[in-house]
Amino acid sequence: MVEFDPVRMFAEAPVATLATVGPQGAPHLVPVVFAVHGEVVYTAVDAKKKSTTRLRRLVNIEHNPQVSMLVDHYTDDWSQLWWVRADGVAAIHYRGEEMATGYAELRRKYLQYQRIALDGPVVTIAVRRWSHWQA
Repeated sequence: MVEFDPVRMFAEAPVATLATVGPQGAPHLVPVVFAVHGEVVYTAVDAKKKSTTRLRRLVNIEHNPQVSMLVDHYTDDWSQLWWVRADGVAAIHYRGEEMATGYAELRRKYLQYQRIALDGPVVTIAVRRWSHWQA
């Protein structure tokens, strides 16, 4: 049997749920695409249609940079269930090396970014703790 590597399983997943906390303490969850490079998780605001450019996740991170990201795997065979959570500190980058690295890592992982522009800020999450469970 192959050993369960939680960081690899997280990094290879196509989508995660980003959890932030709003200024009034309300949780906010949003699905995001992401890439992992070392102990940093990258996600970005891309050119897909949005109702506003002032996204709640960015406002929440500005207020409280403590975030969590969750990747989970469900199947009807419950012996194959697993999840991995990355808890860390987020930062928003509007220019610079972290933005360039984030764009490069996301383009490497997602072929869709050859057609959809990455034109917004990059959010980095410096992972402080990895948690996981598997059946």
